Amino acid sequence: QVQLVESGGGLVQAGGSLRLSCVASGRTFSNEVMAWFRQAPGREREFVAGIRWSDGTTRYADFVKGRFTISRDNIKATLFLQMNSLKPEDTAVYYCGVRPGPLIVTTRWNYDSRGQGTQVTVSS
Repeated sequence: QVQLVESGGGLVQAGGSLRLSCVASGRTFSNEVMAWFRQAPGREREFVAGIRWSDGTTRYADFVKGRFTISRDNIKATLFLQMNSLKPEDTAVYYCGVRPGPLIVTTRWNYDSRGQGTQVTVSS
């Protein structure tokens, strides 16, 4: 069973940057897809960005295009989310998830995302 541990969240002013990490353990990844989701208070968990582990193909939600970058370190089995030009509406708990590849789908129930998440708070 895969274990996912997110970190890197914090409090930042609007326009600032943060880099989130998700360390995966429990199995070796080959063709899986990993993704970042976020959940703000009172809202559904939503897809942010996904990446195919084998070839680095990415997919982004429209609201983060040009601001966020998803990447992975194959050797360290770590997923990253570089977040720039942060906005107050980006405030949420961010979770990572994994699913069998190769499709990068955006529906949250297709992913195993049982980590504790990491809180991102953007002040105006």
